[in-house]
Amino acid sequence: MVYWSAMIPAFNLHVLPLVFLLSTFPLTVAGQTLADRLGYPPGAKLIVVHADDLGETHAVTAAAIKALQGGTINSASLMVPCPWFPEIADYAKSHPDADFGLHLTLTSERVYYRWGPVAPADQVPSLVDENGYLHHDWEHNQHVNAKQVESELRAQIERALAMGVRPTHLDSHQYRLIMSGKELFDVMLRVAHEYKLPVFVARDWFADYPYLPKSLGPNDIVLDHTITIAPEVPPEKWAEFYSTQLKSLKPGVTEFVIHPGFDDEELRAATKERSTWGSAWRQRDYDFFTSDQFRQILAQQKIQLITWRELARLAAPK
Repeated sequence: MVYWSAMIPAFNLHVLPLVFLLSTFPLTVAGQTLADRLGYPPGAKLIVVHADDLGETHAVTAAAIKALQGGTINSASLMVPCPWFPEIADYAKSHPDADFGLHLTLTSERVYYRWGPVAPADQVPSLVDENGYLHHDWEHNQHVNAKQVESELRAQIERALAMGVRPTHLDSHQYRLIMSGKELFDVMLRVAHEYKLPVFVARDWFADYPYLPKSLGPNDIVLDHTITIAPEVPPEKWAEFYSTQLKSLKPGVTEFVIHPGFDDEELRAATKERSTWGSAWRQRDYDFFTSDQFRQILAQQKIQLITWRELARLAAPK
């Protein structure tokens, strides 16, 4: 069985430029950088600390909420098909200013902890296995029907809206909608534009996936970097990796994509078949991004936390 990274393709894992789509947001304004347009001085270092997979388990959701309340993790995306989605949806409804996107989910990659589609399974048969769960893997995407993908994406967004979530952005779980060909990428863009939501796309994916720049229109916005941790970083080097990335941060807007969670019995059971993006991994992410060390580096390096809501307001009518 082939398992995919929970976040990004294997190439260039450490520092990736980030692009996101906003239908009313021009690519440049009179040569200004994104930081300029946000009102920051030249050379400003701005970061979004973004937690993935909320709703996957209670331990993931609880850790992210605690970190959000602490003020260092300031953005997240929610997995609508997962069993614990109602918990985070309820929190989002009661905290309408929270910076929550949707982690569009078309796979159920864990072995013992599974979830199915939001749309009725008989309407999206190419997305489900013989037991009605979303596939562990897509086996190079041969059997996935683009119209059914679109139905499922719309179902996920509509369920989130119906349960009180007002998403600020969209991204793709395991980057399936980014890496699986132009047809599926265009499906995601079409749905995102309809709902007027931004979508993650990385500029240096363009060489490997040349259909990406061909699909993007003239109104695209470029964030400068994104950083996530890779499986080859040993646990004892976790804090060192993040500290190094922060201390060498380039000016502009950078998103740190992280996976917080509590290393408890529930999350250990849900992720026990392998350690990658598992319980201990998520505890390490939580520990660093809620630590005094992280806060001290932000202050020392004069790094400013920003949110997707701030970025989106640039597109609001004046």
